[in-house]
Amino acid sequence: MKYREKKILNYKPEQLFDLVSDIKKYPEFLPWCLGSRVKKISHKQLNADLIVGMRIYREIFKSNVHLNKDLSTIEVEYLKGPFKQLKNKWIFNKVDNGCEVDFYVEFELNSRLLNGVIKAFFEEAVVKMITAFENRAGKLYG
Repeated sequence: MKYREKKILNYKPEQLFDLVSDIKKYPEFLPWCLGSRVKKISHKQLNADLIVGMRIYREIFKSNVHLNKDLSTIEVEYLKGPFKQLKNKWIFNKVDNGCEVDFYVEFELNSRLLNGVIKAFFEEAVVKMITAFENRAGKLYG
């Protein structure tokens, strides 16, 4: 399953980069994120575990998060968890009236059953998560 969205937001690229890279705060605002553990490896890479779930379903996935502030990009390197594969990238481009956010996610779960279930509401779920980031930006940066 793949999803890509580009959107102009009235914030600085640095603000949105900082918001997305602050993985420790995800449980405060991101739907289905029940917890996070972050081990900082360097100023350009984090090792992170996200605990995601709803109702009785709960999973942990591990990833390396590559932070490139110079290029205003964040890329997720999937390591272990319920996915067969996961690719995720954020690009923050400065534009006249703020920042163009280019968001891309592609994944496949290990379970065929769960792939079928998630496929039915995948796009709606991703839009809900993107909206949560937008709302968080509004709360933090007005």
